[in-house]
Amino acid sequence: MGLRELKKQQTRELLSDTAMGLFAERGFDRVTVVEVARAAGVSPNTVFNYFPTKEDLFFDRQEEVVAHLAAVVRHRPAGSTAVDAVRADLLTAFANAEPTVGLDPGMAAFWRIVEDSAALRARLLELGERAEAALATALAEESGAAPEDPLPRIVAGAVAGAHRAVLGEVRRAVVAGEPAETVRTRVEAAVDRAFGLLGSGLAHYPGER
Repeated sequence: MGLRELKKQQTRELLSDTAMGLFAERGFDRVTVVEVARAAGVSPNTVFNYFPTKEDLFFDRQEEVVAHLAAVVRHRPAGSTAVDAVRADLLTAFANAEPTVGLDPGMAAFWRIVEDSAALRARLLELGERAEAALATALAEESGAAPEDPLPRIVAGAVAGAHRAVLGEVRRAVVAGEPAETVRTRVEAAVDRAFGLLGSGLAHYPGER
């Protein structure tokens, strides 16, 4: 990474970290971009250059989230189906306590901020819809479906919906203060069963690699 790219990354991280500190202290809706800029020691235009909206400041890794399911399906191991790949990805994330599944008790504060803001809840829904659309594109490519064929979109809705529901269960439990290990054990069992049911109907879609 060159010096210019490194500086841009550092500025981006500074803005995101500064904003999250303010959001945690006062709530998302009660913080302005001007206040974030002032706290970070930059101009509001600098903030907007890196983050076009305030919601982008909060969900600063949103593009990774949107692309994740499609990438899991595209890069799944030989001999596995799309459902197999998504289930394995979830279980691996739980086993490794990856931040993306939200089991860390520290994530409770993050999700409480989301619950308290209609704007953030709307953005979270939008991110889920975009991730589902990206997955549908991957499934269509893998299966060779024609553009007018609705099957990849419908299957993507089932798989992405199940994935979203799993993360929603974790989110609710963590916000309620349940111990992480209790949540993990319960949700892992549900993942195994739910994706097993999905897999029995989608065992050959879009076909094994």
